[in-house]
Amino acid sequence: MTEALDEGPFFHGTIAELHPGDLFEAGRPSNYKPEVVMNHIYFTALRDGAGLAAEVAVELADGAGTPHVYEVEPTGPFENDPNVTDKKFPGNPTRSFRSSAPLRVIREVDDWTRLTPEALQMWRERLAGIRANPDAEIIN
Repeated sequence: MTEALDEGPFFHGTIAELHPGDLFEAGRPSNYKPEVVMNHIYFTALRDGAGLAAEVAVELADGAGTPHVYEVEPTGPFENDPNVTDKKFPGNPTRSFRSSAPLRVIREVDDWTRLTPEALQMWRERLAGIRANPDAEIIN
C-alpha cells in the first residue's frame, strides 16, 4: 500500500466498547454481510464521519448497542479508501482510509455530531435496501 498523506488525528466509529491500547483488526465479518470477511479496517480523519459509522453500526445491530467514536492510531501502512475516493469522491475529501494493519485505540471521543431523526430514518431505509439485495456490493 502507498502511505496516505494525512496526519490525522484519525477516528473509527463502532458499537464495540474498547479502551486505550485495544486494537481494531481486519479479518472480522462485515457489518453489512456477516458471511464476508473484511480484509481491511476502515477509518477517517473526520470525527463526524466516524460518528456516522458508529450510528450506522447501531442500526445494523437492529438498535442494540451504543455508538462509540474512538481516536485511533494506525500501526502500519494505510491508503486512501478506494471504495469512496475512486467511486464517489475523487481526491478523498472525506479523508477516508483503510489498512490491513490494526488500529490502536487512543481514547474515546464524545464531541461528534449525532444524526437527526430524519437522517437516521434515511439510513434505516438505505440499510434495509442493502440487506434486501443479496448482490449489493460490499467493501472488503
